[in-house]
Amino acid sequence: MEFRHTSVLLSECIDSLNIKPDGIYVDGTLGGGGHAAAICEKLSQSGLLIGIDRDRDALYAAQKRLEPYKCRKLFVQSNYSDIKNVLHENDIEKIDGATLDLGVSSFQLDNKERGFSYMQKAPLDMRMNRDDNLSAYDVVNGYGEKELAEIIRKYGEEKWAARIASFIIKERKDKPIENTEELVEIIKRAIPASARRDGPHPAKRTFQAIRIEVNDELGQLERAAEEFCDVLALGGRFAVITFHSLEDRIIKETFARRANPCICPKDFPVCVCGRIADIRKVTGKPIVPTSEETEKNPRARSAKLRVAEKIR
Repeated sequence: MEFRHTSVLLSECIDSLNIKPDGIYVDGTLGGGGHAAAICEKLSQSGLLIGIDRDRDALYAAQKRLEPYKCRKLFVQSNYSDIKNVLHENDIEKIDGATLDLGVSSFQLDNKERGFSYMQKAPLDMRMNRDDNLSAYDVVNGYGEKELAEIIRKYGEEKWAARIASFIIKERKDKPIENTEELVEIIKRAIPASARRDGPHPAKRTFQAIRIEVNDELGQLERAAEEFCDVLALGGRFAVITFHSLEDRIIKETFARRANPCICPKDFPVCVCGRIADIRKVTGKPIVPTSEETEKNPRARSAKLRVAEKIR
């Protein structure tokens, strides 16, 4: 299957990076290479693009797509949260900019064998790196009722989490839940019909929650948000595109804390804690897609772009 992905907020993200032709830039969620290609267009032969992805298929597709560009390129199968290790292993100390596009790629959603989509029958997988041990099957069939409910509530922000977890436990007593179609039907039965009439697909929030758990997405993002800020060179920028409130909150709070790290009581006339900001927020409110973009690409609807710049 061809690896395709419509890059969201592409021009806004690239413009915000203030790319230097001879700089070092990281695309930590390489995907099909959309953002990476736009970065490469602005780099000279001495510039370097580092592309990181957990998915081997994504790396292979991006390598093919980026072949025509003249800049130097380095492709690494890893998690973006391991950015410090990736740089260390390649004798790179600082970078001039980085971007993360945290959305699941169109390829992963549309390739039914990956099990990310609730719209088609597929094995319960959802692993971004298929070498990882934990899969959606393990979560759905192995976690206890309380643990399942907590995951669905916390990561999916699903009000019917306890009921969905209860229905899953009841169903799997007879036999394991094998595929996405079976899981969708269980979720539909768990959510009252009146609550399914409006809003998104009834399985959307639960599938999101399971995917986040399988790939430890929020834990990895919390680590990455700090580490990418650490490795930026002076004046370097970090641009992050999020797709749900849990991701956006992590980026928003990380940028706010590092831009204003003072922990002195508010009534102190001057700062005595000695903590100094090392980034500034380039974006106050996040940048969101235009109506034209969301019309062309409905998956862009919930996207938000936040940008920070290294100042010390």
